Amino acid sequence: MVGLNAAQPGAWRADSRALLLLALPLILTNLAYVALTTIDIVVLGTLGAKELAAGGLALALFNQLRTTGTGLVTGVSNLVAQANARGDEAQVRALLVAGLFWATVSGLVFMGVLLALRQPLTWLGQDASVVAGAMDFLLIIAPGLLPCLWFQALRHFTVGLKFPGPLLAITLVSIVLTAALNYVLVFGKLGLPAYGLAGVAITSAVVFLLSFLMFLAVVLTHRRLAGYFTLAHLRFSPDALKAVWKLGLPIAGTYASEAGFFSVLTLLIGTLGMEALAAQTVLNQIIYIVFMFSAGISHAASIHISEACGTGQYQRARQLGRLGLGLGVLVMLLFAIPYALLPEQVIGLFISTEHANNLDAVRLATTGLLIAIVLQVFDASQNIGNGILRGIGDTAGPLRISLFGYWLVGLPAAWLLGIVSPYGIFGVWAGLAIGLAATALLLIVSFERQLKALDRAGAIALS
Repeated sequence: MVGLNAAQPGAWRADSRALLLLALPLILTNLAYVALTTIDIVVLGTLGAKELAAGGLALALFNQLRTTGTGLVTGVSNLVAQANARGDEAQVRALLVAGLFWATVSGLVFMGVLLALRQPLTWLGQDASVVAGAMDFLLIIAPGLLPCLWFQALRHFTVGLKFPGPLLAITLVSIVLTAALNYVLVFGKLGLPAYGLAGVAITSAVVFLLSFLMFLAVVLTHRRLAGYFTLAHLRFSPDALKAVWKLGLPIAGTYASEAGFFSVLTLLIGTLGMEALAAQTVLNQIIYIVFMFSAGISHAASIHISEACGTGQYQRARQLGRLGLGLGVLVMLLFAIPYALLPEQVIGLFISTEHANNLDAVRLATTGLLIAIVLQVFDASQNIGNGILRGIGDTAGPLRISLFGYWLVGLPAAWLLGIVSPYGIFGVWAGLAIGLAATALLLIVSFERQLKALDRAGAIALS
C-alpha cells in the first residue's frame, strides 16, 4: 500500500496540478452553463424592475428544484468512477439507467410543485403583480425541468468516466442559442411578436431541450461513450437504483437545504418591496456565477480525495482538502477586487439604469455587492467543505450541518437583522453570510476530525 501518512517530495505541487487539471474544465463548463441564466437576468433587467422581480422570483424557485434534482443524480459520477475502476461495465451501464430514472421521477414531481405555487406565494406576502408574472413564467419553463435533469444525469455519468469535454462545447452552443432566441422572442424580431417576460421563459425551456438533445447526440457518436448506450446491453438494476438513491438523497437534501435557504431569503426580501426583490435577483445571479468556480474546485477535490482514501493515503486526502479550500478562498478574493473598486459597473452589467424605476434597485444592489465580498468567501468554503466530505464518503454529515447552519443560524439571523432590525435587505444579506460562515466552519472541522479517525484506524490496521 502507498505510504499511509508520509507526504512525498513535491506532493503539494503535484496535487495542486492534478486538482487544477480536473477543476478547470469543470469550472469552464459550470460558467458556460450559468451564462444561460445570466443572459436571462440581463434581458429581464432591460424590461423593468417588475419584470426583473417576477422573472427573478420564478428562476429562483425553478433553480431551487433543479438544484435538488441535480443533487439526486450527482452521486452517479462517484459510483461510475468506482465501477469503471473495477472494470465493471455492466454496472456502469446500470448506473446510467438509474441516473436517468431518478432524473425523470424528480423532474415530474418538481414540475407539479412549481405549478402549484401561486397561492403559497400570495400567502407569503409577495406582490400580487409579481406573483402573477412569476406564475406565467413558471407555467412555460416548468416542462424544461425534464430535459434539464436528463442533461445533468448524462453530465455526471461522463464526468465519472473522466470525459467532461463535450459538456463545454455543448453549453457554449447553448449560450449562443439563448442569446439569439431571447433577442428574437423577447423583443419581437424576424416578424414575431414581442413576448417580453414570456419570451425569456420560452427561450429557457427550448434551450434546455436542445442542450440535452445535443449532448445525447455527442455521446452516441463518441467512440468510447457510445458503447455504454447500446440498448441491448442497458439494464434496469434495482441495486443500481438503490445505490444512486442512497448516495444521492443526502446530497439532494444538502443542495435543497442550501438552495432553499437562498430561496426563503429571496421570499423574505420580496416582502420588503419590488425594488428589493429586483436587487436580490441581480446580486443572487452575480453570486451564482462566482459560485461556479468553487463548485468546480469542490467536485475535483472530491474525486481526488476519494481516490486517495481508496488507497489509504489519508494525509494526502487532508492535503487535497486544504488545497481545495485555499484555492477557493483565493479565487473569491480575486473577485473582491472589482466588487470593491467598480461596484456600479458590475451591477450595471445586469440591470439597465435607463428605466427610472430601476434606480432604487441599482442602489440597493451596488451596496449589497460590498457585503458579497465576505459572503462569497464563506459560500465557497462551505461548498468545497461539502465536496471534500463527500470525497471521504460522508454525505449525511453535510446535510445535518447545512440544516443547522442555514436554518438554525442563518435564517434567524437574517430575520432579526433584516426584518426585526431596521437594516432591511442589508440585514438579510448579513444573516445569509452568518449562516454560510457557520456551515463552512462546521464542515471543515468535521473533515479534519473524520480524517484523523481514518488515519488512526489505518495505522492500527497496518501495525
